[in-house]
Formats: sequence, structure tokens, C-alpha cells
Amino acid sequence: MWKTTTMLGFIAAGIAIYLSGSAVDPKIPNLPEKNWGSKKASTEIRPFKIIVSPTVLDDLKYRLAHRRSYTEPLENAAWTYGISSKFLNTILDYWKDKYNWSERQALLNKYPQYITNIQGLDIHFYHIKPTNLPKDKNLKVLPLLLLHGWPGSIVEFQKIIPMLTKPWPNQDFVFEIIAPSLPGYGFSDGAIRPGMSTVQISIVFKNLMQRLGHEKFYIQGGDWGSLIATNMGVLFPEKAIGVHLNMCSALTLKSMFWTYIGSYFPSLVGVNENYSAFPSLGQVLSHLIEESGYFHLQTTKPDTIGAALTSSPDALAAYILEKFSTWTNTAYKQRDDGGLLEKYTLDELLDNLMIYWISNSITTSVRLYAENFSSANRALKIDDFPLKVPSACAVFPQELVVQPQSLLKDRYPNMIHYNMMPRGGHFAAFEEPRLLADDIFSFVNKTEELRKQSS
Repeated sequence: MWKTTTMLGFIAAGIAIYLSGSAVDPKIPNLPEKNWGSKKASTEIRPFKIIVSPTVLDDLKYRLAHRRSYTEPLENAAWTYGISSKFLNTILDYWKDKYNWSERQALLNKYPQYITNIQGLDIHFYHIKPTNLPKDKNLKVLPLLLLHGWPGSIVEFQKIIPMLTKPWPNQDFVFEIIAPSLPGYGFSDGAIRPGMSTVQISIVFKNLMQRLGHEKFYIQGGDWGSLIATNMGVLFPEKAIGVHLNMCSALTLKSMFWTYIGSYFPSLVGVNENYSAFPSLGQVLSHLIEESGYFHLQTTKPDTIGAALTSSPDALAAYILEKFSTWTNTAYKQRDDGGLLEKYTLDELLDNLMIYWISNSITTSVRLYAENFSSANRALKIDDFPLKVPSACAVFPQELVVQPQSLLKDRYPNMIHYNMMPRGGHFAAFEEPRLLADDIFSFVNKTEELRKQSS
């Protein structure tokens, strides 16, 4: 009786949600291009290399060497209470004694980097053009904007860049890669005044691409990058040829209603033999509650957690590396090493930490949570607008939120490519660069064929 009543209640709520959600076709806002920094406006594009002074490195080693002792983890707890202090010590000792920054810095400087001022902010970006292309194949070069998220950085793209800028089997195009550091991340300036959300960043990156001479381009993103990419496609559909995402979500009341219905009747949400790959609403909510403590803190008090992490490299490591464990695979928290070395090397993980440490950008990076969930940004209702340009979703099974294509159609009505990946989690380009690169090529190939047909 209780289940029947509950089901009827959800059905009634679903009808109300459907009717209320389909009543108005919202108008896309015309947003001003604000100045977010204090630096003089300039269109100059300046070459850049990562160079860290010995003083900064000596200070880092001193802090690592003089860290306090940690409380021992509980027996057999592994990482279920957060990062294991035992394994954290292993990482920090490696960072202090064996991690070779001069070699890693040279690796991060392998690809051409630049800085240019956009709306008052110095924006850092990799810009890699394909070289030594076979002349007999007449390959097209397509611009692709690659966007990272938190707690990642441009380090995530080191392995996928060479895959995207070289010819792919049976494809007649390659990519010219533009991979910026988000404002407030790494070597890109953070805003000096409130209000810079993913919507505002979308405008900055549209202007960046225009400055580089690209009036039309593809966009790929995960985490914050997925929201920025989607926003760019919504706000500037004439610029975005196609949008490829490795984190697609529609967390509306309507989608939650159908997630609940799908838990009982998978066929009603378009999920048949693959229904076991999709979690129930209860599992989704339980997982989000368990893994979202950081989210509430960063959304409400970013400067407090920023201050706590700014002066302590071991605190920064604990805070960020725990996410690289559980967001890669939730099962890894049952392991003493957090499963960190399944998909990454310690050097790669420390490269990402170094970007945050040497640029002192942890505070400005986490402010994006507060800005994106502020009342002013929510009032824009940007999530109510459908992405009408061709879109794709690469669904990695260990992603934070995994939804069937049918629940994404309101947000992505022109999704021409939806692919369940065999493995992988939240940091797709970092974990499974080959899988992600292959999916990007497949989506762009479909989009280019559609462009040919419509021309």
C-alpha cells in the first residue's frame, strides 16, 4: 500500500513538473562583457613558460620536511574516512625526496603556452597546432577548445594532446588544440570582484577563441569544463560547431522524477538491457551526499578552506588527492593506497598539485563554486536553456553522475552521439586518454558528415 501511494504521488508530482517545465520558452539573456581584473586591456598574445624560482622550491621542501605528525587511521578503515594518513606520508616523502621538479617542469613546458588579457584578466593557455601532416591526405585542421575542471588543471591534458593533434585512422581531420587554464586556476588570473561564474567564463573563452582567429570551433569539457562548454553552446550557437562532454547531467526535478520511475520500470526511460549501468535515484542521492562535503564548503566559504590549504602543501595534497581516489572509482576508498596508482603515477598527481601550489591558486579556484551557485547566477536560469548545437556524451561508468540519454534530452535535444564507455571515471582525459580521444574523433566525424549534408 505504501509503495503504491508513493508511486502515485511521484506520478502526480511528475505530471506537475512536466507541465510547469514546458510552459515557457525562455529567452537567452544578452550578457555584458564585464571587466574582471585590474590589468590594462591588451590584445597582445605573449609566449609563456612555467618557471619556478629556487626560493619557492626550497620553501616547499622545508614545509614538507617540517610537517606535523598525523593521527593514525582507524583499523581497517582504508580511505572510508578520507585519505589515509599512512599513505599520505608515503606521498609527501616522495614529493620531498624523489619528485624531480626540473624534469616535470620541462615536460609541462613541452607544448607552446601563451598568455593574453581578456576582460582585464591574464588568461593562460596551451596552443598546439598539428605539424608534419601527410600532404597526400589533405587533412582538415579543426579548432578544439579543451576545458578542465576542479581539482584538475591543464596537467590533465598532457597525454591526450598528442593523440588529438595527429592523424587518426579513417579520419580526414585532426585538431588544433587550445587548452586554457580556467580563470583563477593555475596561471590564469582570478577575478578581483564577485560574480565570475561558468556563464561569465563562457564569454571569456569565446573572446579568447576569437582573438586566436577562430569564429567557429568545437568544444570539449569535463567537470566545470562541461558546464562552460554547454553554456558556450547555448549563448553562442553560431560559434560552437559541436560540444563534446564527458560529464553530462540534468539534475532537474523532472529528471529526478523519471530516475525514480526508471528504478522500477527501466523501459519507460529508454533503458532496457543496460539498466544495471544506471544507479537508482536513491543511489544517486546517497552518493552525492557522501561525496559532496567539499561542495557545500566551497560553495559557501571558499576563502576559509582556501586559507587552510594555502600555507600547507600536505593539507593541499590530502584535500585534492582524496578526490582523485574516490572520483576515479568509489571502490578505491576500500584500499589502503586509495587506488591512486591504478590510473596515475605519483609524478602526474604531484604535477597537478604543483600547479596549484606554485601559482597559489587554490582559493581563487574554489571560489568558482560560490559564484556558480550564487543567487545572481541562478537568476540567469542558464540551465533552463537547451543546447541546440550538435552534442555528445561520453559516459564513463565511474562518473559522479551517470544518466541515460533519455533523461538528458531536454537539456541536450540535439545529442547525436551517446557512448557508454567500458571503464573510467571523472578525470577522463587523465585516466583514459585513448578512449576519450577516440570518442571525440567519432563525434566530430558525425558532426562533419552532417555539415556536409546540410551545405
